[in-house]
Formats: sequence, structure tokens, C-alpha cells
Amino acid sequence: MPCYRCGIRQVDPDRGESPWRRGVRADRQVLICPDCQIATDWTTELDRCRVCGSVHLVRRLGEVECRDCGAVGQVAPASLDDSAWSEGAAFDLAAEVERALAKVLGPSRQRPPYAMS
Repeated sequence: MPCYRCGIRQVDPDRGESPWRRGVRADRQVLICPDCQIATDWTTELDRCRVCGSVHLVRRLGEVECRDCGAVGQVAPASLDDSAWSEGAAFDLAAEVERALAKVLGPSRQRPPYAMS
């Protein structure tokens, strides 16, 4: 999963705690790279727990859980009117998967289009 702000991909971390941060934005799990953490106040763009106000949320199995108070599903969505969401996160997933597969398996063969009869 890339950083939602700049689109850079996370690499295998060194031993110890990862400098990347996790959050929930618009009810979706997102990652924030170390550079974007320094450049902006990224916490203002994340959803918050309605019980305690924390941004330490995780999304799993269709639910959002607060890592601070343990509340499940109590989320106050962040505003999506800023441009940061579309700047870094606008990428074509299919093209990204194709590039990753080509890197591992080599270039794919072009399949002929289906003939309509």
C-alpha cells in the first residue's frame, strides 16, 4: 500500500518499529510515509474516534477500531475537500499490479482481443 499523500511505496523495514504511520481516512485504511509526516500536519486529514477523538484507528474485517480506547465503528470522517487525497493517492491499481508482475515474472504476453461471433 502506498502513502496516501505522495504515492511512494513502503519498502521492507529495517529491524525495529516502522517509521510509517497507519490511519483511517474516509473509512479506508491508509499509510503515511515519514516524509509526509514531517511536511504537513497529517493527523488533521484522518478520521477520528467519536468516543475519544484519537486518530489511532485501524480498519480490518469491515470495521474501524480505535487503538486508544477500543471503540469499534465510532468514527468521525475527515473532510475530503482538500487536494491532498487526490495528489498522492490517484494511481491506477491495475497498472501498478501489471508493473509488479512484470518485474517478478517478466513482461506479459499480449492476449488477442476476444472475437465476437
